Amino acid sequence: MMDPKPASDSCVTLTQLMGPGSANTMGNVHGGYIMRLCDEAGGMAAIKHARRPVVTIVLDSMTFRSPVHIGNLLTVSAEITWTGRTSMETRVVVTAEDVLSGSTTHTNTAYIVYVALDEAGRPAPVPPLLCDTAEAQSRFERAAARQAHRLKSRNLGD
Repeated sequence: MMDPKPASDSCVTLTQLMGPGSANTMGNVHGGYIMRLCDEAGGMAAIKHARRPVVTIVLDSMTFRSPVHIGNLLTVSAEITWTGRTSMETRVVVTAEDVLSGSTTHTNTAYIVYVALDEAGRPAPVPPLLCDTAEAQSRFERAAARQAHRLKSRNLGD
């Protein structure tokens, strides 16, 4: 049995200035570029928790609440919210800061599931999540409900 680990041990924050190379003709950062950063941050949080390589299994829907513009400072924060035997869910929060005005906008939140791999590339056990705060316990319960929904949807062929 592995020792439980708190979500705080898995926290990852990526911060990047958005330039023209990541934007479309309207001056907005491509959604796919933001999704890639979300997967990188979520994957790193999962790796930190499991201390093993991981693969992405599912990305729940991602709604972009507001655009990210050239010149914004994009911050992507991720942490583990739930663990199963070999899988983990990460919560990824994206914000964009206008560095001239200082205003920060929450652009989107995503939940991404990863599976840890052993040396042969097969699913490997992960440490349980230690819910050491009421918020961590609440996030774990909501994540467990999302996972149950994912599994039910998969069995229905949806």
